[in-house]
Amino acid sequence: MSVGQRPGGRSARVRSAVLAATRDLLVDGYADLTVERIAQAAGVNKTSIYRRWADLEGVLGDLLSEYADVVVPVPDTGDLDTDLEELALLVRRGMTGEPGELVTALAAAAPRNPRARQVVRGFFAERFGLATAIVDHAVARGELPRDTDARAAIEVLGAPFFLRLLVVDEPIDEEFARRTAAAAAAALRAGVFSPARGPRPVLEVASGPTSELPE
Repeated sequence: MSVGQRPGGRSARVRSAVLAATRDLLVDGYADLTVERIAQAAGVNKTSIYRRWADLEGVLGDLLSEYADVVVPVPDTGDLDTDLEELALLVRRGMTGEPGELVTALAAAAPRNPRARQVVRGFFAERFGLATAIVDHAVARGELPRDTDARAAIEVLGAPFFLRLLVVDEPIDEEFARRTAAAAAAALRAGVFSPARGPRPVLEVASGPTSELPE
């Protein structure tokens, strides 16, 4: 069964039980999660899982797809800094909850499982696509140059969250989210994402008296 396809009848009950069991087991982490454990917790035969999802990553991908179906309102307060901060706080809430556990699990499987890689890429491609509206609105208000690369800016805002979630395993707290948003806003205003304008120097080296080297 492909991700996103919704069965009916008994299949719907099996799917619901399997996804609920997977949610519960993910609380203990991905390392010990197996199809066999999910089947036992869901009260179904493991062959039912393999028949519908083919593998563990298929189950996780289906679970993540439910979050892709949830409409997340893109902040639109009329101020770039506020919008980016609210977006960063939304990302933070997602990554410290069940979606974060799913992303971690699927990202761990992605190098050896093309299906897992495709699910993660598809999920975030849609999310990033929606979030670029924040930068586009700022451009329309005249806050940013017209040639600002909205997608690149949103990727830079999101990257530190993935670093903490997948690599360094450090807390993703509200202070971190606000700081990340402020850095993205500063880079946008400095023209980092505007090719024609180019980034403005942030720091100039103070000039002073120089001494000549002896010959």
